[in-house]
Amino acid sequence: MMSLNRYRLKHLRNQGHRGARRASKLLDRPDRLIGLILIGNNLVNILASAIATVIAIRLYGDAGIAIATLLLTLVILIFAEITPKTIAALHPERVAFPFSFVLWPMLKLFMPFVAAINSITNGILRIMGFRPDKQSGEALSQEELRTIVTESGAMIPSRHRRMLVNILDLEQVTVDDIMVPRNEVYGIDLDDSDDDILSQLQESKHTLLPVWREDINDIKGVLHMRNLSRVLSADGLNREALLQEIETPYFIPENTPLHTQLLQFQQKKVRLGMVVDEYGDVMGLVALEDILEEIVGEFTSNLAEESEEVQALDDGSHLCSGTISIRDLNKQQGWDLPTDGPKTLSGLALEALEAFPSGSVAVKIPGYLLQVEAIEGTLISKVRIKRLSGTDHSD
Repeated sequence: MMSLNRYRLKHLRNQGHRGARRASKLLDRPDRLIGLILIGNNLVNILASAIATVIAIRLYGDAGIAIATLLLTLVILIFAEITPKTIAALHPERVAFPFSFVLWPMLKLFMPFVAAINSITNGILRIMGFRPDKQSGEALSQEELRTIVTESGAMIPSRHRRMLVNILDLEQVTVDDIMVPRNEVYGIDLDDSDDDILSQLQESKHTLLPVWREDINDIKGVLHMRNLSRVLSADGLNREALLQEIETPYFIPENTPLHTQLLQFQQKKVRLGMVVDEYGDVMGLVALEDILEEIVGEFTSNLAEESEEVQALDDGSHLCSGTISIRDLNKQQGWDLPTDGPKTLSGLALEALEAFPSGSVAVKIPGYLLQVEAIEGTLISKVRIKRLSGTDHSD
C-alpha cells in the first residue's frame, strides 16, 4: 500500500478504477491503515508464537522454547515477512488493489479498536511535534517534475521529453538570451532611398519588419508583409501608405522571463516585440517564433548559416563568430560555457579579458581556451575555442 505511486493512483482513481478508489480512501489516513495492518500482523505473530511454544514444550520439554523460537523466527521471516513483502514492493498495484477489498471492511469492523490504539499513538506523536492527521503536501517542485520527465524512459517519446523539459526551462531563460541583437535586426530605415527600401522588401525572408528612422531607437512601427501590396504603387514605393500600414511597436523590458513573455504575446495578440533596457534604448528583437523554438526546437535548419558561425578545425578547436549566442553554441556543440553573464561569445571573451584587446590574445576560462582571432571596430568578430582536457587546466 505504501509503495503505490500516488500520482498513478490518482490517475486510476479518476478513471474509475474500483481498487484504486478503495486504496486511496485507505491512504487518506495512513495512521489508521498502518494501525489496522500492524494490529493484525502482531496478533497473528504473537498467536503463532504462543501456539508453537506450547507444542514445542510438550514435545521437547524446556528445550522446546529455544527450538520453537528459532524455527518460528525463520518461518515468519521467510514466509510471512521477506517473501510476501518483497513481492508486494515489486508489484504494489497487483497486491494492494485486491487486498484493499479486504482491508476496507476490516477497517470498518475493527474501527473502535483501531481508533483506540491510534488515539494513544497519535497523542504520543503530537507530543513529539507530529500531526498524523495532516499529511504533507504532494505537490511537485520544478526540479522533481524535471526528474520525472527525464526518467520516464520509453513511456514518453524522447522528443516529447525534450519539449516538456524546455517548457520547464522557460522560467529560467529571459528574452535577452534569445533576442536578435540590434546590430543584426533586419528592418527598414525610412532615411534610405526608395530603391534601397524596395530592395529590402523584395529580399526579406521575414513576415514582420520593424520600421525606423535613422536609428533603431527611433522605431516607428512594424510592417506586416501581407500589407506589402498596399504600400506599392505604379510609381514604386508609397511612403505615406507605408506609414499608415505599420503597426504600433510593442516594447519588452529586458530580463523578462520567456514564460511571462509568451503569455504577454498571447494576451496582446502580437508576434514581435522590441527589447529595451532601463534607459529605453532598443537592445534587440524577439518574435513569438523564437520562444516557440525554445520549446519545440528549430523550425528550419540553416546549415549554411551554422557552418559560417562555427567551423571545426583540424586541431580539435572551433572558429566561431563573435556574435553567436552562447546558448546556441552550447546546444550545437554540447558545451557548458557560462550563460549567467554575457549572452554572446564576444561578450564572454571581453568579460574574461577585462579589457578590449588590441590584437590576437588568448584567455582561459574553466574548461575552455578562448583566443581572439579577428576584431572589427569595437566588436570581436572571430573567436577560436579549444575545449581543455583535465590536464590542460593549469595556467
